[in-house]
Amino acid sequence: MSIATGGTGGVYYPMGGGLAAVLSKHIPGMSATAEVTGGSIDNLKLVGSGKPYIAFSMSDAAKEAQAGDGKFQGKPIKLRTLLVLYPNLMHVVTVESTNIKSFKDLKGKHISTGAPGSATEIMAFRELEAAGLDKDKDVSRERLSVAESVNAIKDRKIDAFFWVGGLPTAAVTDLANTPGMKIEMIENTEGIAAMNKKYGNLYFSTVIPKTMYSGMAKDNMVAAVSNILLVSESMSDADAYKIIKAIFDFKTELIQTHREFESVKLENQKSLATSIPFHPGALKYFKENGVKTE
Repeated sequence: MSIATGGTGGVYYPMGGGLAAVLSKHIPGMSATAEVTGGSIDNLKLVGSGKPYIAFSMSDAAKEAQAGDGKFQGKPIKLRTLLVLYPNLMHVVTVESTNIKSFKDLKGKHISTGAPGSATEIMAFRELEAAGLDKDKDVSRERLSVAESVNAIKDRKIDAFFWVGGLPTAAVTDLANTPGMKIEMIENTEGIAAMNKKYGNLYFSTVIPKTMYSGMAKDNMVAAVSNILLVSESMSDADAYKIIKAIFDFKTELIQTHREFESVKLENQKSLATSIPFHPGALKYFKENGVKTE
């Protein structure tokens, strides 16, 4: 079993490594490894390859894959949700010296909208569109991973970057702790209503607390989307059930690999939180534990 994660500076990668260790240790006959990938888009394509994959993905990217839209045009992938994980929060990150104070200030700037193959790119494009900014004309755009984006900010090669991920994100922590730089987090909730109207009820408002990253002047209001753990609909009910059971039975071990595993709760397993139907093996586990997903 391979676990498709993301870049090394993000949250999917350490979570995937922890999950691989738990599955390999506690499910007899299962050997799992975590793979570095470009993120959600790449992960969904790996599930579609027919090989045994568990994929971390954002809900909006998964919806495109299931429907055969956008980056999956004409090539729909038959997916099922194993678990709703935690919310992915849109970080729009800059530093004090750029004088970028609001989303509108991004116009004319040199920015990164996320790595190719990532759902950061999908959500960044949707946020720019909702704000009335043309991604091709109003900004100068790079396609960098979160770790690459942080290095580019440090080297003054870009002015700001988009990153949608969990809390804390290691690369953003690194930037915040860099001597001589003061991090600025840009609020980005204004476009949520327009995004939901166009793309479905996927996005919601939440907050990055000012205690999350060193140097933040205030709480940061941001757009968010659910992260989900996905598999092919062809995965056996027995395997899906065993994976879910191991996650909840050995959650303490998982939390030691990344704190976002604390957010994985039975009460969050709701159909409204995922754009993809639950796997029957997952539903069996939920039913046994008194969870109604509707």
